[in-house]
Amino acid sequence: VQLQASGGGLVQPGGSLRLSCVASGFSVENFAVGWFRQAPGKEREGVSCMSASLGTQYYADFVKGRFAISRDTAKNTIFLQMNGLEPEDTAVYYCGTCTYSSDGAPTAVAGDGYLVVWGQGTLVTVSS
Repeated sequence: VQLQASGGGLVQPGGSLRLSCVASGFSVENFAVGWFRQAPGKEREGVSCMSASLGTQYYADFVKGRFAISRDTAKNTIFLQMNGLEPEDTAVYYCGTCTYSSDGAPTAVAGDGYLVVWGQGTLVTVSS
């Protein structure tokens, strides 16, 4: 059971990047997978989550309208298209199994009985 993230890099403010996360050992149609990020000196925060069966998308308020999560079920892969990047988006981005709160905020899965999987991080740097 594994997640492999890729696609980070250096981009200028206003630019775009597309992150990819390949799942192995389980299907993204059976478990929700999403994106999280951790900036230097800050706690990890949820960015986006896609539900398993219906593919419903959930976003943190700070990325709504700029980021889009999608998936290719044939490739068992989750994507994060990031547009309008700002220096404040600089962080290590992780993919992981996810859930969402009652107000739609993406959160990490934790606890016994849940599939908890994290990919390695991919660094996104937004700078001129």
